[in-house]
Amino acid sequence: MKIKFGKKDGIYLAAIGLIVLIALRVINSDSGSHMMGDTNSTGMNNSQSSSELQMNEFMFAEMMIPHHQQAVDMSDLALKKSTNPSILDLAQRIKDAQSAEIVQMKSWLGGESSNSMMSDHSGHSMGGMLTEEEFSKLESASGAEFDKLFLEGMIAHHEGAIDMSRMIKDTTTKEVNAFGLNVVEVQSAEIREMKEILESL
Repeated sequence: MKIKFGKKDGIYLAAIGLIVLIALRVINSDSGSHMMGDTNSTGMNNSQSSSELQMNEFMFAEMMIPHHQQAVDMSDLALKKSTNPSILDLAQRIKDAQSAEIVQMKSWLGGESSNSMMSDHSGHSMGGMLTEEEFSKLESASGAEFDKLFLEGMIAHHEGAIDMSRMIKDTTTKEVNAFGLNVVEVQSAEIREMKEILESL
């Protein structure tokens, strides 16, 4: 007897497979790996490991690390290509803040050597990320065109990060909760700032 699978069945099986894979990684993660301790302003317990993360927290970190990395890469481009003082200041702040947050999230997953399962996903799977074509266009732009593309791209990128933070809105882990609230607060303010700069171009 042959069993036929439709497109919807394939999607369901893929989703189940991803959940199982993540669950196995959580179960098998190094219990000796430590969370950020006294150096972290939110004060997560040193003995807490990635195996203690809730599923939504784990998935959030796996997705947000490459999302943040693209924001850092975009900011690096702005620091090299833009001559607008407001954009240069903004780009440096975004780079500094999100680079630190990448280190923080990697600590949740067991250290900087953690391989993100989501890093190879296309941009639309993580809200607001630039596609390869869009990033290449940004790289090749210059002057006012670059500034405009950077601001428009980063606004969408920030909006995506805010939307992704809904994944952890009900978390009971203090550090993760503080992280999500900070993303929403800081990036909402930066969106308003970028819109003002965009209007002044």
